[in-house]
Amino acid sequence: MPTIRRLLTEQDFQEAMDRQLRIRVFRNDHMVDNNTHVIRFTDDTIITQTGVSELTYHPRRDSQFFELRK
Repeated sequence: MPTIRRLLTEQDFQEAMDRQLRIRVFRNDHMVDNNTHVIRFTDDTIITQTGVSELTYHPRRDSQFFELRK
């Protein structure tokens, strides 16, 4: 079973991006993205990429982000 750690701070997102960690994204208690990577983040938005052309923009205020460790 994977270990899950919530990403909250700028440092958390920077580490996830630098280490290409896999994450899960939840919004309104539903998983909206799974097994994806953070490729960029701002104060308002986290941008993730699952595949070559699959970019997703997540509003930071309305979403929860969790690192997956196996």
